[in-house]
Amino acid sequence: MKAENGALYPVLGLASIIAFICISLRGLEFHSVEPKMSFVKRNGANFMVDERAFYVNGWNSYWLMDQAVEEFSRPRVRKMFQTAAKMGLTVCRAWAFNDGAHNALQVSLGRFDERVFKALDYVIVEARKHGIRLLLSLVNNLEHYGGKTQYVRWAWEEGIGLSFSNDSFFFDPTIRRYFKVYLKTILARKNHLTGIEYRDDPTIFAWELMNEPQCISDASGDTLQDWIEEMAEYVKSIDKKHLLTIGLEGFYGPTSPPEKLSMNPGEWYNTIGSDFIRNSKISAIDFASVHIYPDQWLLEAELDEKLEYISKWMTSHIEDGDRELKKPVLFTEFGLSNKNKNFDHSHREAFYKSIFDTIYESARKNGAGAGAFIWQILVPGMEEYNDDFGIIPGERPSIDRLIKEQSCRLMALQHQHDLSRRSSKGIC
Repeated sequence: MKAENGALYPVLGLASIIAFICISLRGLEFHSVEPKMSFVKRNGANFMVDERAFYVNGWNSYWLMDQAVEEFSRPRVRKMFQTAAKMGLTVCRAWAFNDGAHNALQVSLGRFDERVFKALDYVIVEARKHGIRLLLSLVNNLEHYGGKTQYVRWAWEEGIGLSFSNDSFFFDPTIRRYFKVYLKTILARKNHLTGIEYRDDPTIFAWELMNEPQCISDASGDTLQDWIEEMAEYVKSIDKKHLLTIGLEGFYGPTSPPEKLSMNPGEWYNTIGSDFIRNSKISAIDFASVHIYPDQWLLEAELDEKLEYISKWMTSHIEDGDRELKKPVLFTEFGLSNKNKNFDHSHREAFYKSIFDTIYESARKNGAGAGAFIWQILVPGMEEYNDDFGIIPGERPSIDRLIKEQSCRLMALQHQHDLSRRSSKGIC
């Protein structure tokens, strides 16, 4: 290579040339396999991508970041996305938190493990490669993976906490500040594999403030409402491109009319500090989230009774999205336990079909029912992560077919019944 004056540039060493080629090829590899992906937006009670309606056939694999940390388990992440893509699944809900547990992302208040952050970077890149979007949850109400309990414990141990009550996570100003540090760190994280900040990456479908928030110490719901408002506004001040949801289970609270309160599976659920309509009306919240667990709510009910209840539960919340909220509604967890008395796999098929049909009928009418997420899907060799709701594709072909059929009919709606090879990704 010559300079303009005819002089030769210094010859690069062999090691430098090899390093340059490797870096270039790595960049080419990522860009060559990266599908075009736009941000998901909201238009009233519908999701939109590139001016076209977007419906979700989704699933939960909460464990993705954790499994991406260690080399021996990292292939499970790619395998999960490969499997999901073949079934036409579009969005995966996963934890973007691990507070103080094994392979912790946040090892103490405001301190993070770069090794684990790189694992989350990898999850996002693999999702993009397979055309999958991510709904990333930011903290747990439960103790698994740390959750609000860990924040309270840290603050108490450092002598800066107001109370040892778990609910002080919501009202302690010091803990609120530390949670904002975590939020800013996540949202502004630059992916070491792509150079893209998370807040600029359309692979992320949306953020979820908290998994199943409850504030039982304040049954009025005011404490949780105030926390949601503050944190939602803070997220939006940093990230104006992504959608945001709360992570609610869908229980109606004290501000709900009597006919809505009667939809709760029991009176206790009226008093846990969450309030579905009031919470979801917050302007910075883009869509509502609901969970479906009849086994946990209706302990003595038979399958038919559970299916009847779930149909009413879903219809009620979809109506809320259409009439009250004017926002989409996603059923971000649903599952049927295999520990039920007289359980048969056909029960789970009937349960899944009921949910899929309700979503499809709403979508067909351009309604607020925008999708549902199975809890949970795993790949072989993950027995320690399984529970009584988990499924492994390939073990029950009838379940696989049911999931794939839902993907195909939602794709048909998105593409106005034009199931070309490209629009259906060769799935249908």
